[in-house]
Amino acid sequence: MTPRIVLIGPPGAGKSSIGSALSRKLKLGFADTDTMIEEDQGKSVSQIFIDDGEEIFREIERKICLGAFEEQEGVLALGGGAVLDPITRAALAKLGSEVIFLDVSLKVAAPRIGFNRDRPLLLNNPRQKWQELMDSRRPIYEEVSTLHYQTGDQSVAEVVKDLALKVKI
Repeated sequence: MTPRIVLIGPPGAGKSSIGSALSRKLKLGFADTDTMIEEDQGKSVSQIFIDDGEEIFREIERKICLGAFEEQEGVLALGGGAVLDPITRAALAKLGSEVIFLDVSLKVAAPRIGFNRDRPLLLNNPRQKWQELMDSRRPIYEEVSTLHYQTGDQSVAEVVKDLALKVKI
């Protein structure tokens, strides 16, 4: 088993909400690696960052992603930084899944995520940090994706309707 569709992109792109709705529309299962990490660790992603640091979080994230690549079917949403890991990227490339980069602007992402304390990588000037993250991650998102989709300010329903027509599963 491997996921048919993998969603990647920055915080605020809508990976979880779009993934869940897309899975329902396509009658497929849905999983979110951030949720899987929280269930595995018994604490939130932000608490893992606080308690253990980013390096430990990324190790946990890699383990969860690699397991999900083998065990999950349907639609899989990856955490925004998951594709930074070369081992995760290599495994993703071998899946043969449709990998959709949900692209979003800072203007659209800001109200979606609110830049609150639950985003540990965005503390201290969150808008600037988000833009820096996006600037550094964009080439990786583009490299690993098979479909680049600009979400804009469309509703989840509009994005899902459009993606359902574009995906090759």
